Amino acid sequence: MSAAVAAAVAEAHRREWAFVLAATVRLTRDLDAAEESVQEAYVAALTAWARDGVPERPGAWLTTAARRNALNVLQRGRTLRAKLPLLIEPVAAEPSPGPGGGPAGALGADAGDDADAIPDDRLRLVFVCCHPALAREAQVALTLRLVCGVATPDVAHAFLVSEPTMAARITRAKKKIAAAGIPYAVPGPDELPQRLDAALTVVHLLSATGHTAPSGDRLVRDELADRALDLARTLHALLPGEREAAGLLALLLCHHARRATRTDAAGRVVRLEQQDRSLWDRAQIAEADRLIVAALRAGPAGCFTLQAAIASLHAHAPSHAETDWPQILELYDALLRVWPSPVVALNRAVALAAVEGPAAGLAAVEALERDGRLAGYRYLPSTKADLLGRLGRHAEAADAYRAALALTDNGPEQEFLAARADDREIRAGGSAENE
Repeated sequence: MSAAVAAAVAEAHRREWAFVLAATVRLTRDLDAAEESVQEAYVAALTAWARDGVPERPGAWLTTAARRNALNVLQRGRTLRAKLPLLIEPVAAEPSPGPGGGPAGALGADAGDDADAIPDDRLRLVFVCCHPALAREAQVALTLRLVCGVATPDVAHAFLVSEPTMAARITRAKKKIAAAGIPYAVPGPDELPQRLDAALTVVHLLSATGHTAPSGDRLVRDELADRALDLARTLHALLPGEREAAGLLALLLCHHARRATRTDAAGRVVRLEQQDRSLWDRAQIAEADRLIVAALRAGPAGCFTLQAAIASLHAHAPSHAETDWPQILELYDALLRVWPSPVVALNRAVALAAVEGPAAGLAAVEALERDGRLAGYRYLPSTKADLLGRLGRHAEAADAYRAALALTDNGPEQEFLAARADDREIRAGGSAENE
């Protein structure tokens, strides 16, 4: 196997996993069977592509291979039921397989299942995984892992829990879907709003994972960020009257608008105050503004619309120093009322420091430190380090930067924080972005 083939398979995994899995689940109606079939397809690709060359459309090749694997699994199941009847429960006691031929206890399909109701297979599966029978964290974690292809360690990182804890949660969620016979079906129009918040949260966390990768040698994972934006657009098109769907799309557009300026040519982190704002995509920012205005006119702002409004204020400031920090602080106060998250409180502390000075911001950060909910969150010590540096407490700032460095596995962030721990860098001022 050549390095080129291995790289092609890895790239196909990053870009095509969600499409391939979603298409395979439609056939199997069983998450475990579909995931196993897809994994086998990727393994087979290593040998086949080395022999025959990388196909022009890797995703189509992988989907065909995965569905063939799934059909073999389904055929074996049908053969077992036909040839070994004595080993099977009586028909009256056995849950019926769905029309797709899925195993008993797997995802079924409703008679009203309409593939055209949600045109994106990935989004269909997002809504399936966000079934109300599952706990909210299980909904989001399962969807990130299966639908979005986010690795379990990165899902754990998003929830600030250990990898074994997250792996156990995902396993329990998959078992509950099988045991409860949760149908693989498009929710009806009356059910979609009940699942919307979880679906929006999934897309938001997917975007965050792409915006700043938890690990690796790149700050941004473009394929995840692009996938999140695509899903946000589809959600907004599917439910144009939902304010928060519009707010999430606006937030992601603001993030995408400045993606190219977040690193330099060598891939190093560029602080927000040092980014070339003339390179920000003004068309995306204008589109975000229209969405924000429409959402605010339609009713009270939710958490995604408020975050989008904050991002828009940053986008319209001529420079970092000229940012309307008092307005941003007011928006963070509103955001905390609808979403009392410690991460929001940490970002509010940055705005507070800009309005009332670094001492006020540091007091807010130290209160969060005592609270303990952000233990292990790298932006807590990095924010504290910046504020300590502004107060001239350089030795303490260096220690805090080293604490943040120990909490990140992202190469560009490690390089940035290691440099910031240098006393000369602290004295020069400036902070890493924490948005």
